[in-house]
Amino acid sequence: MAGSATIDTHAGDVAEQERFEFGKNWARFLATIDEERIASSTHALQAMLGREDLSGRTFLDVGSGSGLSSLAARRLGARVRSLDYDPASVACTRELRRRYAPDDPDWIIEAGSALDVQYLESLGAFDVVYSWGVLHHTGQMWQALENTLLPVAPGGQLFIAIYNFQPVWTRAVTRLKRTYVRSPRLVRAGILAGCGAVLVGKTLVRSVLAGEWPNRGGPSRGMSRWHDLVDWVGGYPFEAATPDAIFSFYRQRGLQLERMVTCGGGHGCNEFVFSRPARPDDAPGLKR
Repeated sequence: MAGSATIDTHAGDVAEQERFEFGKNWARFLATIDEERIASSTHALQAMLGREDLSGRTFLDVGSGSGLSSLAARRLGARVRSLDYDPASVACTRELRRRYAPDDPDWIIEAGSALDVQYLESLGAFDVVYSWGVLHHTGQMWQALENTLLPVAPGGQLFIAIYNFQPVWTRAVTRLKRTYVRSPRLVRAGILAGCGAVLVGKTLVRSVLAGEWPNRGGPSRGMSRWHDLVDWVGGYPFEAATPDAIFSFYRQRGLQLERMVTCGGGHGCNEFVFSRPARPDDAPGLKR
């Protein structure tokens, strides 16, 4: 749903305690964005897409969040369209554009949903469709994965990141996230503190055992460890998939896998870059 309909539906989900407010977390993250984070995000995009620049190409950011990846794509020369279901995330992306690319006619930002087929079809075709860590939070992940194919142009790329599925861990994390979004502020703070302590403890133990000092830098893509933690703990709705399930899903739909980076069977996201053949006859499994 685009525009005001999206905002109204999102507000209803939040009021019913069925959705984490990602945009509020990203609004706080904006204060940490600097040229170093932008450069990190830009380099990560270049590495996964296998391109030094995106000049002359179109880029659709499905679930733009803070807007950092959209800004990176714009820095690489792409004409960018950013959409998000959360109105606060739309505001974050617009604020980032105001700071770094004011009045830029080649960067469009709007409210929109990955579950709205009619809306996605209306956007036209893009050379790169990007959705990092978003589609598993829609509440209908497989439908969202299907829908993100709609705007991928022939010869275009689809870059997604999806949480890794682990039978026991995924069920436990889903319960944790559901509890978090349905809890009062004080309980949320306690859950965050507990999860943060566990993760910091694990990092410290690993570093000590390896004879190294803990890495104090931020994670890849220019993100912040604290804001990623809040996003991870609160991120509900929540689903996950194995790398093989994602690969098979898109192969059956005629896409080819260009690049994959997994989390090594752990708790993070697996990243995929697929390409849509320029001609239908070139698609695997579709040849006659």
